[in-house]
Amino acid sequence: MPELPEVESLIRFLAEHVVGRSVARVYPVAVHALKTYDPPVTALEGRTFDGVARHGKFLDLRAGDVHLVIHLARAGWVRWNDKLPAEPPRPGKGPLALRVRLAEPEGAGFDVTEAGTQKHLAVYVVRDPMDVPGIARLGPDPLSESFTPAAFAELLDGERRQIKGVLRDQSTLAGIGNAYSDEILHAARMSPFKLAANLSEEERARLYAVIGTTLTDAIERSRGLALRDLKAEKKSGLRVHGRKGEPCPVCGDTIREVSFSDSAMQYCPTCQTGGKPLADRRLSRLLK
Repeated sequence: MPELPEVESLIRFLAEHVVGRSVARVYPVAVHALKTYDPPVTALEGRTFDGVARHGKFLDLRAGDVHLVIHLARAGWVRWNDKLPAEPPRPGKGPLALRVRLAEPEGAGFDVTEAGTQKHLAVYVVRDPMDVPGIARLGPDPLSESFTPAAFAELLDGERRQIKGVLRDQSTLAGIGNAYSDEILHAARMSPFKLAANLSEEERARLYAVIGTTLTDAIERSRGLALRDLKAEKKSGLRVHGRKGEPCPVCGDTIREVSFSDSAMQYCPTCQTGGKPLADRRLSRLLK
């Protein structure tokens, strides 16, 4: 799933390639992905993109008073093409969800795609990004100037959930998902099951610092890469997430996994849980 660093890289790429260019045609290929109808997607045609922004994991391409907002969900992506096919795309079972053809240079544009059978990608055309429910309920951005140590401490005060869940909750903190929460907690040497309210001042300060460095480092690793290379760069840069059974790059212990109904998290017992493996709840249910 694209998270804050990948979406930030997408935004930077699109800012260079679409700002100042007008829209010739918009093709909503997967109608189920379109979550709004007023303004229609055709309202973008003839307008010029004049800004690109990120709201958590949401892409926001502004064209005057109309915004094209995209949430890539788990398997969505943006693919740039200097020369799109001349013929209009046909709705079907393929990954293409939306195509935006620019007026100049002729034939250039981008596709929004979604792999897999579970379709959760969402496209909105709105006059105000706050009209998108997911944006309206976002918490603070961890890379914003307003996200200070004091603001982070305030978020954690009285929070009785496990810290892993807090980091992933978009209404608490925008942009961090399953992968980078694993990376952040590993770098902070902290158990994902630790209650947020029980963090000491030193642990809060350490976690705050690691959130910033983990996200900014990931963004910097992606700087200058083509869109097609961003996913591979993310995977290669992860130290624990998705690396079950591999040695921890810090201590050499075996990276373990805890599985849930629709996701899994990875961690290092030595670095994060005092050497004690966490119970895999899905496996525990099978053993009953």
